[in-house]
Amino acid sequence: MASITIRNLDDDVKTRLRVRAAEHHRSMEEEARLILRDAVGSKADSWNLASIVRSHFGPDNGVDLELPPREPGREPPSFD
Repeated sequence: MASITIRNLDDDVKTRLRVRAAEHHRSMEEEARLILRDAVGSKADSWNLASIVRSHFGPDNGVDLELPPREPGREPPSFD
């Protein structure tokens, strides 16, 4: 396991961490580990905008839109 040192921590932040740790019956170090673990999560979410929209507005949620057929693209402009 790795270890880190946090320098220049505000006294107020340290005090709130100490109080929070005491409320949870943990050491300050264990409380900081849990806060960091929760903050960064176990891995990056695989959600992107399309999957979020689909989860709210997809066929499973009563929205089924008919998409227009695709058409060929237009010719690029000529700069002759």
